Amino acid sequence: MERGSSGLQEAPAGRGSVRQRLDRLAREVAKFGAVGGAGLLVNLLVFNLVRQVTDLQVVRASVIATVVAIIFNYIGFRYFTYRDRDKSRRTKEMTLFLLFSAAGLVIENGVLYTATYGFGWDSPLQSNIFKFLGIGIATLFRFWSYRTWVFRALPVREDPVAGGESFLETRRGADKAARQRVG
Repeated sequence: MERGSSGLQEAPAGRGSVRQRLDRLAREVAKFGAVGGAGLLVNLLVFNLVRQVTDLQVVRASVIATVVAIIFNYIGFRYFTYRDRDKSRRTKEMTLFLLFSAAGLVIENGVLYTATYGFGWDSPLQSNIFKFLGIGIATLFRFWSYRTWVFRALPVREDPVAGGESFLETRRGADKAARQRVG
């Protein structure tokens, strides 16, 4: 019930559930972003470290950094972002995570590969810019795929108190309608 200008009024149907879903989505995006932001730092730090310490080509160094970040991110997603999600099928979860992460790796490093070998943009600054851009594009894909396929939401359990209240309200309405017909 809400208090309106004319007293107590019934809350619009469905409004609370939409707001709750948007609030949950906002929290999920924030947690995904926190883990992803830390993973981004890991990815870029490992990428630049490998480039400085070894003679590996740019894309190979990037693939190594992406794999390290994928491992880091799985731990963060499983135990922070999606800790309340279904944990009953870990083998399937890991398989799907690795599959979608591999697709993200191809997206991320495809952007870097195209910039480096397609356009010749291979200075350290250019490599970092296009690695960052590739990570951004791949992140959109990863967010969708992880929340949709990997870390599946548990089925919503009906609140027994709310179910009982709605039953009582329905029953009261039916009793009132019956009394009006009789009287």
